[in-house]
Amino acid sequence: MTLKTFSNCLVSVAAVAALAAPAALGAQATPANTLGIPDDVAVIATNETGERRATAIVNGQVITGTDIDQRVALVTSASTNQITDEELQRLREQVLRNLIDETLQIQEARALEMEVTRAEIDSTYENVAAQNFGQETQQMDEYLASIGSSVGSLKRQIHGELAWERILRRNVTPFINVSEEEVNELLQRLEESRGTEEFRLGEIFLSATPENQATVQQGAVQIVEQLRGGGSFVAYARQFSEASTAAVGGDLGFVRAAQLPSELSTVVREMQPGQLVGPVPIPGGFSILYLIDKRQVLMADPRDAILSLKQISIVFEQGLSDAEAAAQVEAFTTGVQSIQGCGAADAVAERLGASIVTNDQIRARSLPEALQNLVLQLQVGQTTPPFGSVEEGVRMLMLCGRDDPQAASGPDFDQMMRQLEDERVNKRAQRYLRDLRNDAYIEYN
Repeated sequence: MTLKTFSNCLVSVAAVAALAAPAALGAQATPANTLGIPDDVAVIATNETGERRATAIVNGQVITGTDIDQRVALVTSASTNQITDEELQRLREQVLRNLIDETLQIQEARALEMEVTRAEIDSTYENVAAQNFGQETQQMDEYLASIGSSVGSLKRQIHGELAWERILRRNVTPFINVSEEEVNELLQRLEESRGTEEFRLGEIFLSATPENQATVQQGAVQIVEQLRGGGSFVAYARQFSEASTAAVGGDLGFVRAAQLPSELSTVVREMQPGQLVGPVPIPGGFSILYLIDKRQVLMADPRDAILSLKQISIVFEQGLSDAEAAAQVEAFTTGVQSIQGCGAADAVAERLGASIVTNDQIRARSLPEALQNLVLQLQVGQTTPPFGSVEEGVRMLMLCGRDDPQAASGPDFDQMMRQLEDERVNKRAQRYLRDLRNDAYIEYN
């Protein structure tokens, strides 16, 4: 079992368990050498990575190897792939950078007398435990120990997130200004784009400078490999993303391609739900994108239709030959297709030796994706082709009713205002954290 994020997280952990291959990415331009370093640089001495312990002292506060080990365990607990020593070392280095940022955030909150209380941390921890294990926090404690992490490690992460949220709420958000004209202009553009596609995206953003670009890109590649190995996008976004959406598992909500940087909009238009792409180079760093869903702007989504369905199914005796099973499937299919309306379904099913189950309140999008389009193309009284297997039984669905959704109204003025404010808070937050790093005294050993 993997840990879900806080209660306001919108991305499903299960939805990212199996990720499709990425779309082709364009070549990355070589950054300009702004430091005047010669191309034929001669390295005088080297650091042996295997001998260097990934620990640090941040403004006098120690980050230990145990801190790193326990946070790495929290990140990799969902991965089904074997992690090589080289990959693990890169992951540890990335976790160390995140722990440094986390430490700076906690220290800044303390310096501003905005300390997060133990009660607030414990309360949030209990909420996370309730999402994963009901009301039993002890089961959460045991789970963390079983994967090589600890309660203290997760609570430290919670502390950092709450502290940073508090800093931004007092020192950044009040100084963000969005005018009514800007909001109205965006709403008008939204109406003009009615019917075009919009995308619900998960993003992991990693900032980079020309000096560390290659290192950051290498780390991003490793994150993508871990995600494809079964890692939780939500967990990795919370640990590694430097965007403000990290606290909600990287979920950007629904956005139009035109709202994204040009490098991302080109890629997103080619993605399909469930697909992972990245790292994509953008100004200021790299993005890893996961397409959760897509829909048409201000249009009703057919998948939100409420359906009344009858599921008609048969099971097979063991030991049937392929020819016998095929004959039974053909007879079953012919019999079901001959049903004259849903009112006759029960009688015909009984004659065929089939079972029947009725569901009058099922949303189309809750069906397996392979069946959604089939069912949405049916008229009342029609059936899907048979599906299933001889081992598990063969089924057909009959459509008995359909209530189509109302057209989407889109965001209102206040929602659009909040979206613009969040985007600007995110940019200010990145600069704020960069300034904290620049002013910090950090020793590595």
